[in-house]
Amino acid sequence: MKSFPAALMAQARVLIVGDIMLDRYWFGAVDRISPEAPVPVVRVARREDRLGGAANVARNVAALGARASLLGVIGHDEAGRHVVDMLAEAGIAAELNRDEAYPTTLKLRVLGRQQQLLRIDFEERPSPQALGGIELQAAQLLLAHDVLLLSDYAKGVLDRVEHLIELARAAAIPVLIDPKGDDFSRYRGATLLTPNRLELEQVIGRWSSEATLTERVQNLRRELDLEALLLTRSEQGMTLFSDSGRMHVDAQAQEVFDVSGAGDTVIATVAAMRAAGADWEQSIYWANQAAGIVVGKLGTSIVTAEELI
Repeated sequence: MKSFPAALMAQARVLIVGDIMLDRYWFGAVDRISPEAPVPVVRVARREDRLGGAANVARNVAALGARASLLGVIGHDEAGRHVVDMLAEAGIAAELNRDEAYPTTLKLRVLGRQQQLLRIDFEERPSPQALGGIELQAAQLLLAHDVLLLSDYAKGVLDRVEHLIELARAAAIPVLIDPKGDDFSRYRGATLLTPNRLELEQVIGRWSSEATLTERVQNLRRELDLEALLLTRSEQGMTLFSDSGRMHVDAQAQEVFDVSGAGDTVIATVAAMRAAGADWEQSIYWANQAAGIVVGKLGTSIVTAEELI
């Protein structure tokens, strides 16, 4: 396989639309059990905020050297301000709708001795007015981008995903989607879906052989008018299904530390590669390389072009 096309990345333009989150980590020491309840007491020593959800996908696209624009909804709150600041630091063009009644989605993780002890989620669904604003902005932004990447975390921003797919198809812009839920008919007409094993099982059922898997996925792909479907399989690598058949790449040998955010890295890499003009084979190869790196990092992390060169 050729070397990573870092020079071409500067011309690649990816529009990311989806559920924006702030991932907050509290790290501490655990040396006793609470006298109030049988739970550990964490003495917090360090705090860290990271971009999550669609914002982490955009961060991965930008880290590879591509131009990333992020469209989504945040609230008028402390978490939203942190998101705006971190997007600017990452060089991401922020096209954000602010919803007065909407709290920015926040996931707070408490860790002791590098082990996650608790996660607390703060989230609500955005208003119909905010969703209408997303569609208007997307229609204006699409023509200045090479690929539309939809990052669906089922938090509400992509509740009307069908309209976004129609807009992209009308503009002849490829649509790559990280799906959620058991109804993939919502994504009809997309270019690529990237479900993991559990997500795909919810749609086609469990499979007993690779032949059964291939038959069911190809039927699903034709039914939904998809150009391709990429199944991410954790330690088993990833498999691409398209009109050309089935292409599999084995996972890179890697001590797995944390798989959270690995799907973000995969679709971000594929989107950046496709925007740079790469074919499916090259795109999947580099996505697999990137996934092998990111699972060795804690939490929602990124892979840079320098790590792939």
